[in-house]
Amino acid sequence: MSLLVVGLSHRSAPVSVLERAALPADAQVKLLQDTVAADPATEAAVLATCNRIELYADVDKFHAGVAELSTLLAQHSGVGLDELTPYLYVHYEDRAVHHLFSVACGLDSMVVGEGQILGQIKDSLARAQELHTAGRLLNDLFQQALRVGKRAHSETGIDRAGQSLVTFGLEQLALGAEVSDWARGKKALVIGAGSMSSLAAATLARVGVTEIVVANRTADRAERLAEILNEGGDVSARAVPMDSVSDELTRADVVVSCTGATGLVLRAEAVAAARGSVAQLGADEVPPFRGSGAAQAARLRAGSATDENCPLDLAPIQATPQATSGFSVLGEAAVAGMAASELEQHAAWVDNAPRPQSSGPAVTVLDPAEEADAIAALAATAAVIGRVPERRRPEPVAEIPRPTPSLFLLDLAMPRDIDAAVHRLGGVRLVDIESLAEASADAPMAADVDQVRRIVADEVAAFGAALRAAHITPTVVALRSMAADVVAGEIARLDGRLPGLDDKQRGEITQTVRRVVDKLLHAPTVRVKQLAAEPGGAGYADALRTLFDLDPETVAAVSRAEDRTTDEKDRGSS
Repeated sequence: MSLLVVGLSHRSAPVSVLERAALPADAQVKLLQDTVAADPATEAAVLATCNRIELYADVDKFHAGVAELSTLLAQHSGVGLDELTPYLYVHYEDRAVHHLFSVACGLDSMVVGEGQILGQIKDSLARAQELHTAGRLLNDLFQQALRVGKRAHSETGIDRAGQSLVTFGLEQLALGAEVSDWARGKKALVIGAGSMSSLAAATLARVGVTEIVVANRTADRAERLAEILNEGGDVSARAVPMDSVSDELTRADVVVSCTGATGLVLRAEAVAAARGSVAQLGADEVPPFRGSGAAQAARLRAGSATDENCPLDLAPIQATPQATSGFSVLGEAAVAGMAASELEQHAAWVDNAPRPQSSGPAVTVLDPAEEADAIAALAATAAVIGRVPERRRPEPVAEIPRPTPSLFLLDLAMPRDIDAAVHRLGGVRLVDIESLAEASADAPMAADVDQVRRIVADEVAAFGAALRAAHITPTVVALRSMAADVVAGEIARLDGRLPGLDDKQRGEITQTVRRVVDKLLHAPTVRVKQLAAEPGGAGYADALRTLFDLDPETVAAVSRAEDRTTDEKDRGSS
């Protein structure tokens, strides 16, 4: 059997896909049950967070396992397999172990070094144990991942490389200011009472907000969280039902939302009504141009009128200087499919047209590389409007000023809790998973990350060696059991031949025979365990079974007994 993980995360998929593929708690349960019921898998665990969905399984066939796990992820996420497949990654055996250990240390997190992932891995293991989908392999793997993550945080300064997603989100809301200065005196509304929302509430209390209101569908959990916050003494906290959120929005300065809802919790209309906000962009307004080339040209808009003096009657369009200045006549003719002479006539007309005198700088002719991009832009434009535009400079597009935010929203849910249209509301700043992903892409990494990577590499090697050694243990146990049966048989045979032996004599003979057998088996069994722990050592178990003609069912029975003992131990500790 071999470890396989199939998943997607913020590193492999856009947030929009992650959001659609998010698995609520009941879907995770069904996915686990269906996975262990499938042919290639005997164990399964799901790690589902706001920025990753991963399915771990113990499988006996690699290709069949990948196909089955991918199909199950698609079925339970509701995203079609064809659409989901380009964003999936696959890790197998040691690479799968390396991946989970890296995740546990925070190396694969959106915010490098954050420690919240350890709680999520613990929850994932507890769910698999409760449903009895985690056997010996996944129990050992996830428990070791937790130990590796704790080791990384205790032995290195990985915590300095990043912080929790909550802290990082608050830093983005603060727009460069110290979070404690920005938060001081503010009133906060926390929607949800789960682990992430509880962390958000505790963080807000620590950075200096004066009041925290907790809204949750389950009143008991909201009240318990409020009690815990009040026990700290530095903040006033109270719990409210979910239907009070609209009223609390009128009072709050900061809102943090992280629920398990599958739909929106806060719509833009509700936020606008509560705060009296207005949309910054109308439906027919276009934001300033960004980018260049064909993508930019596709966003150009038609101009006002056709100049009757233009010999080719080509309508002018609004464009940027980079997209329209410096075209060559041959280049324009090539992309437009016109005769060069016709286009030359138009170009000459434009070049010779009277222009108002200006003291500003002249338009710079593009170099060949820039001209190639400009020609591509012209081609796209010509395809859209059916004609070649005139070479006229555009009217400058003014940036639309936005009012200083008075309401700050942090959406840490996946799928999102807060309507993305809130971005368009004046006086409101929204930071969500998508904007956090963009902001974290350029976040600096601490030097301690290299040390954590070394820890992960060492732990992966140790785990692999232990796993391979454990793989041969049932065979060694079966061999010793067979040897014990041989000794017992020979002693019984001796009793028949020498019935006059007393108990002391019989015991001495029995002990002597057992010592001989133990000494003969000691060196081979110790050495085979050492060899089996090395990469590629799995074949030694097969060799041992063949050399000593061990019954495969006996070996399997030993393995099942060990698995039952492990399961009982895990259930007792959970």
